[in-house]
Amino acid sequence: MTKKKIVNDPIHGFIDIPDGLIYELLEHPYVQRLRNISQMGLSYLVYPGACHSRLSHALGSMHLMRQALLSLRSKGHTITPDEMEAAMCAILLHDVGHGPFSHTLEYSMVENIPHEALSLAFMKRLNILFGGRLTTAIAIFDGSYPKRFLHRLVSGQLDVDRLDYLCRDSFFSGVAEGMIGLERIIKMLDVVADELVVEAKGIYSIEKFLISRRMMYWQVYLHKTVLSAEQLLLQILRRAKTLAARGDTLFASPALQLFLQRRITLADFDRTDIINAFAQLDDSDIYSAVKVWRHAGDAVLAQLCTMLVDRRLFKIELRPQPFAEGYIEQLRRRSLPFIPPTPEALPYFVISHYVVNKGYDEETGKIQIHYGKSELRDLYEVSDILNARAFAGITKKYFVCYLKNTIPPAGNDDIHFNTR
Repeated sequence: MTKKKIVNDPIHGFIDIPDGLIYELLEHPYVQRLRNISQMGLSYLVYPGACHSRLSHALGSMHLMRQALLSLRSKGHTITPDEMEAAMCAILLHDVGHGPFSHTLEYSMVENIPHEALSLAFMKRLNILFGGRLTTAIAIFDGSYPKRFLHRLVSGQLDVDRLDYLCRDSFFSGVAEGMIGLERIIKMLDVVADELVVEAKGIYSIEKFLISRRMMYWQVYLHKTVLSAEQLLLQILRRAKTLAARGDTLFASPALQLFLQRRITLADFDRTDIINAFAQLDDSDIYSAVKVWRHAGDAVLAQLCTMLVDRRLFKIELRPQPFAEGYIEQLRRRSLPFIPPTPEALPYFVISHYVVNKGYDEETGKIQIHYGKSELRDLYEVSDILNARAFAGITKKYFVCYLKNTIPPAGNDDIHFNTR
């Protein structure tokens, strides 16, 4: 009896869910938990429509993988049915390692471990459960499969992950700058010498894609109010972990309690109990705890949680230069009347750091333009737009967060910024 299903997606229309391994993976609790993890973290506090889930993104990426592989097949490239299924499995599971609120808590829930490493751990565990049927998918995911271009479709400058999240996040946030020529980009993909390339007539679509991605980062993902909300949630989790480490009892689900009290390493994810505990975590674990922690005995944690629940976020300033330490120190002194009277409170209420936005990042792989026969040229060399300063490297912006009722010190730029 066939189990083939069709999902109606607002971005791509009807998405086919094939019978067999993909259908079985989709039904597994490890994948279903992605329904309760927000794709864009706390961006909904700025863009109310941005409430879509990681699962919808995973399904959309899987659909685009199928479209890309069918297009490459039509150009004479050999992709077996098993390879197609494996590549679709790899992209379906590429975000299965995300924790609550996606990128917001990526390095905080489990310290210094990117979600890609956790996704691989989940895939290896699923491979055991599914009797080795994910072996090829794992090889495609980690780049060890002989056909390198399949890995590039999962993780690369033009991977289907980026193609889907740009369109999806643009749609749900209402920010039109993220819309790209999705179908044309997929039709322009080709393979030369086992590398994923773009036909020359698709260069303008690729330029638009890179520009849109850059604009979405500044306008949505790195929007200053989103950064403010993320920093607030990070400080909440940081404080909760500090209290748990010194023996304080905090309300939390059993899974959250484990990750508050223990320092988990990547090696721990080889254990079934640890990976299953992480698989029980989603946005609801964090937010339900935050709502209860508003009434915690620790005044620092209580104030931070009340701010987030009531959406009284930090005031944030962004600048292209580092803020002078003297300016930050003045903000700390002016914050004292508005925070709990304990010396350890200050670092939670005045935070300085930076964010980066990459244009055309050659370190993650070049985009090669195919001009016929064997002629390949780097997109950066042939594009007038990408030679502009904005795309020449990494743009870094510095920020400082503090309480809104703190009056920032007045003065000239020499006081505010480190101009060295």
